[in-house]
Amino acid sequence: MSIATTLAFRDLRRGGRGLLLLAMCLFLGTAALAGIGSLSAAMLAALDAQGRAMLGGDVELVVSQRRATPEELAAFTAAGPVAEVVSLRAMAHKGDQDTLIELRGVDDRWPLVGRFRLAPGALASRPHGAQVAIAPALANRLGARVGDTIRLGTQPFRVIGLIAEEPDKLGAGFSLGSPALVDMAGLDASALLQPGSLYRSGYRIALADPARAEAVGKRLAARFPDAGWTPRTTENAGRGLRGGIATLGQFLLLVGLAALAIAGVGVGSGVTAYLAARTKMVATLKVLGARSTLIARLFLIELALVGAAGMLPGLALGAAVPWIVARVAGDALPITPRLALYPLPLVTAAVLGTLVALLFALPALAQARRVPAATLLRDALADAGRPSWRVLAAMAALLGALVGRAVWSAADHLLAAGFVAAIAGLVLLLWLVGIALRRLLARLPRPRAPLPRLALANLHRPGAATDRLVVALGLGFSLFVALAVIDASLSAELAGSAPARAPRFFAADVPAEEAKTFRTAVLGAAPNARIEAVPSLRGAIVAIKGVPTTQLKTLPADAWVLRGDRTLTWSATVPPRNQVVAGRWWPADYHGPPLVSIEDRAAQALGLRIGDTITVSVLGVDVPARIAALRKIDWRGLGLNFAIVFSPGYIEEAPHSLLASVYAPPARDGAIARSVARAMPAVTLIRTGDVIGQVSALLGQIATAVRVAAAGTVLAGLAVLVGAVAASGRARRYDAVVLKLLGGSMRQVLAAQAIEYALLAALLSAVALVAGGAAGWYVVTHVFDMAFEPDWLRVAATLGLASAVTIGIGVAGSIPALRARPAQMLRTL
Repeated sequence: MSIATTLAFRDLRRGGRGLLLLAMCLFLGTAALAGIGSLSAAMLAALDAQGRAMLGGDVELVVSQRRATPEELAAFTAAGPVAEVVSLRAMAHKGDQDTLIELRGVDDRWPLVGRFRLAPGALASRPHGAQVAIAPALANRLGARVGDTIRLGTQPFRVIGLIAEEPDKLGAGFSLGSPALVDMAGLDASALLQPGSLYRSGYRIALADPARAEAVGKRLAARFPDAGWTPRTTENAGRGLRGGIATLGQFLLLVGLAALAIAGVGVGSGVTAYLAARTKMVATLKVLGARSTLIARLFLIELALVGAAGMLPGLALGAAVPWIVARVAGDALPITPRLALYPLPLVTAAVLGTLVALLFALPALAQARRVPAATLLRDALADAGRPSWRVLAAMAALLGALVGRAVWSAADHLLAAGFVAAIAGLVLLLWLVGIALRRLLARLPRPRAPLPRLALANLHRPGAATDRLVVALGLGFSLFVALAVIDASLSAELAGSAPARAPRFFAADVPAEEAKTFRTAVLGAAPNARIEAVPSLRGAIVAIKGVPTTQLKTLPADAWVLRGDRTLTWSATVPPRNQVVAGRWWPADYHGPPLVSIEDRAAQALGLRIGDTITVSVLGVDVPARIAALRKIDWRGLGLNFAIVFSPGYIEEAPHSLLASVYAPPARDGAIARSVARAMPAVTLIRTGDVIGQVSALLGQIATAVRVAAAGTVLAGLAVLVGAVAASGRARRYDAVVLKLLGGSMRQVLAAQAIEYALLAALLSAVALVAGGAAGWYVVTHVFDMAFEPDWLRVAATLGLASAVTIGIGVAGSIPALRARPAQMLRTL
């Protein structure tokens, strides 16, 4: 080992720049993986650190459309100090201005954990009675300042300050309106809590032993089994945000793995080119008696040193990504990352980078080790035949370790395994395409024109690197197409978030007995408006097939219908925008035992079929129902849709309100809002534009993350292209010298090179269009659960740009050889 180490350092001092491509590829691959992993870990760690503050205590008991009874409140208080929070959507009015808000009523003990703070200039530390604290965004929208009066429901409230810090804001989940805060006396004075109103009551408890939070929550919920209480702990706080971060991080991790795979192809090309340049050195060592094992150790040490020189800066950059993102785009993040060093993502990136480097470098190393000195003295790293079984076994072991580590490090093991298998299948497919392409081109009639003839010969002649170029460029092209398709679909989702058939308003908390008043108010402002009104109330699924949901050990990742309360309704007929795909709808005059219809994807996630039973807790009453029909819902129209629809009859007896959608010309928005506010101040009007704005902002953040990840992948693809050109550099120089000796001009040689790479790029574009399009479709439809709407013009432009870059780099790689003097080159060939 000492001899090999000495020779390795000596060789690197003389010609180590030949391995610059290896270092660059490993730098890009490890930096992408380490950065994505570190950022995800930093944001999840921030959620974990703030879990207690986000929840507002150690355990929370939640119920819909009612508040705790004295008996229930006494039981909660016996477990520890209790803070009550009532949350609902409402409208805030000031003059002619009105807007949707997230109103919260809190008692004097709130917050049990964390700190509530108003901005400087507040009139009091917290609201009391007819006072309200509002968010700065709400103040800007209403044109309100501290000391002004706004109306909530039927009660005027004085603004005492702007909210600067609200400890449990993230734990509240997705919000359409800006927050506003009152105390319980102010909430009662607003008259917004009426029978059938949609609101949620939460009771946060601070425990002496926080480790017992889950047990205490289950015990309290079990003490009142028919009351509909749902326990939450710090592990549930920010579940939606945590799931969104995990999903996006999972996708970006897959992009990072793809970038690393592309970088691995570049590693193989770079190592091949480097070994080809070391032909004379290897020949000399073998003639002097060096064994093949010494040659292998020599180059392994060199690769290890250069690989470490590339990976260490990549790991350092990846570790710094949370700091960089927090400084550059901290305000755009839903939560500030917890800045620290996270070893696991760094170790994962280092291990995966090392495995990829060994896997793609091993064939070239084995080939150099097996070729006898007599062949090497001919100054060519000739084909040594098929790899030995030892090399194949080593590559299989490396591939198994790489796949195992990549799948283990992912949050969704099944998705990661499928993605890695797809990448491996694509590499195999491209390799087979490269072999088939060489054989096909060798059998084609030869063109009479010399330049096309030379270009075709370069693709199929002995020693041609066509198969490696097909793998390297095809993988990059496919990924570019996939990213273009994903980005186009995200952009289409953003542009299509406001379909022409969407309503202008949603109206919540419309008293059932005042439906006529609401209709009169809307039609008075917009005579041509169309109104859809349906009964609504809140309920939670508490049992599936007779098994309580609390006894389910794990919930499927897409079982969103079980997480918290859901808005439900009943209908005698199939609702608009719904299609029955299994079972039958009940008769219009049905009044028997409760039947229910479930959205088809929600039923599939829970393993429910026609005839199974679910139990829904409505206002503390358990309602068992048999599944009669499964429905496919068109959610894109933004109309009123419900995952759970009951048959009429028994459930109609529960206190309820109406949900309504208003279809009207956009120019009548202001008039409708003012008319409804005057006639029914307790009704909550939700502008469709507010919903679209929230969704668009979220999709915009996802699209930005995808584009940033794509930029890193493009860099890796360019590095691979450079490596592919460098790997065939010796053959290119030989051709250039021979052609110049035969009278060829530089322009002719470059034209032949351009034709060669243009043919290769055209063939690979067709392969990439299929492979990349399929990959993009899977990510859009299965990972992001969106409509597949590719922009084929953008895809064509992407392929055109990639082809142009390929041709440019390929031609540029031949210029140094053309500048060399033939006599000097012939002495070294």
